[in-house]
Amino acid sequence: MIRYVLRRMLFLIPVLFGVTFIVFTLMYITPGDPAKLILGEQASPETIQAMREEMGLDQPYLVQYYNYVKKAILQQDIGRSYVTNRPVLQEIMGVFPATFKLATSAMLVAILIGIPIGIISAIRQYSIFDTVSMLIALLGVSMPVFWLGLLLIILFTVKLGWLPASGFSSVKHMILPALALGAMTAAIVTRMTRSSMLEVIRQDYIRTARAKGQKESVVVLKHALGNALIPIIAVIGLQFGQLLGGAVLTESIFSIPGVGRLMVDSIKMRDFPVVQGGVLFIAISFSMINLLVDLLYAYVDPRIRSQYK
Repeated sequence: MIRYVLRRMLFLIPVLFGVTFIVFTLMYITPGDPAKLILGEQASPETIQAMREEMGLDQPYLVQYYNYVKKAILQQDIGRSYVTNRPVLQEIMGVFPATFKLATSAMLVAILIGIPIGIISAIRQYSIFDTVSMLIALLGVSMPVFWLGLLLIILFTVKLGWLPASGFSSVKHMILPALALGAMTAAIVTRMTRSSMLEVIRQDYIRTARAKGQKESVVVLKHALGNALIPIIAVIGLQFGQLLGGAVLTESIFSIPGVGRLMVDSIKMRDFPVVQGGVLFIAISFSMINLLVDLLYAYVDPRIRSQYK
């Protein structure tokens, strides 16, 4: 198990190098002069050139990339914000708790809705419940997050006045963003749970368990769901990683100060170090979540655990 974890951690190195190279290249070719942004349009060309030299922007592309990677590895320094002059890591960690809370809330909504509906739909295949739930799941997958978020604000804030439309400081503030962001994930989890359960409940050992007289709830929850969890866990893990990095629209609509909103504001202001650091942070988070999901497989499926041994 330890060797497997170490091997997966080593695989992260080329992934992170690739992410930094692509993002650094995109930021390098993006129009806009950070020195002019910091000093303002009224600054003289001499002052701007001096600032470019101080920031190392006058150096060749490969030299700039090498210096960025060297500082990131040796000093754990991924740059300073051009706008606030604060360390990028400090900027990101200041807003990451809000993004993590939003992603966790959305995933909790998706699990609580998706798994029960998927199980019932599989047990009652082709029933009215199955047809309606799959239709709603199809709508959930197809519905844009920003459109659903606006509809929720119009209904629950403007019309009914039950829930606030902005902020993220209390449970009431978390409900609408979690519903808006978790709806698509809930639809995906529902469809995957139904598909996985349909494949399992037709197996011989399920018929044997029923023939032995075990309760239907035990057959479904213990024997069927336990063996259907692998693809469900895979989907939940991937979706949670995407929620961490893809909550940009939700954070913007509901005015949540998270990583996504920070990166959008940084792109608008040409704050390249924050954009690069944000993408790198999300890539690391996504990779670590995938590693945790792979390890969770071993506790769910004894066959995978035997491979680790």
